[in-house]
Amino acid sequence: MSKPLSFYQEEKSKFEQQRDQLRKKSNLYSILRIILFLIVLPAAYLSYDETRLFLGVLATGFTGFMIMVIKHQSLRTQRILSEHLIAINSIEIDALNGKYDSLPTGSEFTDPHHYFSNDVDLFGNGSFFQYINRTATSSGRRSLARILTSNDIEDIAAKQEVIKELSEMPQWRQRYLALAKMVKTETDHKIIVSWIHNYKSFLPSLMKYLPMLFSLISLVLLLLVSLGQISFFLLAGWFFVGLLITLPYFKRVNHLYLEAGQIKHTFKQYHTLLNEIENLKLKASFAIKQQDKIQSSNKKASLIFKEFSKILDAFDQRNNMLFGILGNGLFLWDLRQTYKIDKWISVYQNQVENWFDVISYFDAQISLSNYAYNHTDHHFPEIKLKEYGISAEMLGHPLLDKEVRIDNDFSIAEKDFQIITGANMAGKSTFLRTISLSLIMSNSGLPVCAKKMSYSPIKLITSMRTTDSLAEESSYFYAEIVRLRFIVDQMKDDKYFIILDEILKGTNSKDKAIGSKKFVEKLVKSGSTGIIATHDLSLCDIEQEYPQIHNKYFDAKINNEELVFDYKLKAGICTNMNASFLLKKMEII
Repeated sequence: MSKPLSFYQEEKSKFEQQRDQLRKKSNLYSILRIILFLIVLPAAYLSYDETRLFLGVLATGFTGFMIMVIKHQSLRTQRILSEHLIAINSIEIDALNGKYDSLPTGSEFTDPHHYFSNDVDLFGNGSFFQYINRTATSSGRRSLARILTSNDIEDIAAKQEVIKELSEMPQWRQRYLALAKMVKTETDHKIIVSWIHNYKSFLPSLMKYLPMLFSLISLVLLLLVSLGQISFFLLAGWFFVGLLITLPYFKRVNHLYLEAGQIKHTFKQYHTLLNEIENLKLKASFAIKQQDKIQSSNKKASLIFKEFSKILDAFDQRNNMLFGILGNGLFLWDLRQTYKIDKWISVYQNQVENWFDVISYFDAQISLSNYAYNHTDHHFPEIKLKEYGISAEMLGHPLLDKEVRIDNDFSIAEKDFQIITGANMAGKSTFLRTISLSLIMSNSGLPVCAKKMSYSPIKLITSMRTTDSLAEESSYFYAEIVRLRFIVDQMKDDKYFIILDEILKGTNSKDKAIGSKKFVEKLVKSGSTGIIATHDLSLCDIEQEYPQIHNKYFDAKINNEELVFDYKLKAGICTNMNASFLLKKMEII
């Protein structure tokens, strides 16, 4: 952790200094603009009688003023970028110190019916998603959630390759995120893609040439009026002709303007992100394939997006009432910009979705690689395709403070099932979530919180947190049965690592013991692999009947009237329970 932490601290300090310097320069240009104004104003007054000198002063003053305005704007942009980079490094410093509660929780992705996400606290306050997420776009956030929940066990080595390569580019990752934060976007790219796909042109084909021809005639008329060759009324008449040409399309153009205004900022943001992706030198095959999607056209995707962004900016000029009236009357401005939008969409509407997907992909990969960079003590699992099983040394839960976290060795062979017993609070549920999250991370290509791990990729399915539902009129017990039915159905089509925590809690002890035993037997006979945690010691007896079943336990001891847990997984059956002791200790009984 010392390397990432020192990097973030140094970067934060560097950008704080840079921000302060930019602020001083920006203030200097503001002062120079005032000084220039104070010089030009009296100079123009004194040279008023000398036309050439007067025009020269005005031209020089205007040019100098515009140069300073442009420079001031450039410095302001750089300063805002520095401020975003400061914030990004501050977030990483806080996260490494266990403070990440201000980050988005991903609660919108919570799904109680998912294979595992609800059981392992993947989303919500204090979740793994909240800890890992650094995405800058809503589509990237969805992509990250999809990666973590996909149960995809294909090409894991290739996924690791991308994460490893991007993890070595912390400065590029931070620049990408900072640039993304420079432009605030509120319209999701799915809405934009849908709008583009469903867009229908309403302009006749003659609009390809008419606005240009009309504008040319307007310029000629303006020149002739200024030279006194024709009457101003002729120009005024021509102006009203322009308004009459525009009028039939006004309602539909206005509707288009409102829709275009909602997507303008997205294209302004995304063209800078595409440019960052295009210029990235990569070796990882999966990442290169994504780059190829935005480099297959005769133009770079970033330039195409930038072109559309400029069209939308130009279209936005109609918002200025004076310009809107003059622009439409003399240059058919709305029709000209509408035609440009039509043309852009007709050319690129089938490629836009791919380009958006590339941005989503890299946005999500930045979060994954950022996690890998932050956890140099984690290790990428070794992939074993020929021999099945899971083997890990010093495996721990990544969200627990490593100073107090107790790690465990864990191994399980194909078609084996482990029954874990233990006292309350001894660590069973935490251990199950540790194994679950480690599989999720491994399947996503992430390094795991372990000294060493090897495994044969396998999908995960769990039943650890079942709830009743008043809305669906289902009892707790029925919800459990539905969940177990779901697991059995999924097992018919694919292999899963199954993790169960105290099943059939909603029925009486005898019924629970019989049902639990029958269900575990079914799993073993089906050749399934997994773990079940239970307080029912009678379930441990089936170890004698099936060689694939192994009993494990977490111990609890009472020393000097205090409960002591070592949180270490051991072979055997737990004999020390603590419910009665706790009730007495708290003077309940």
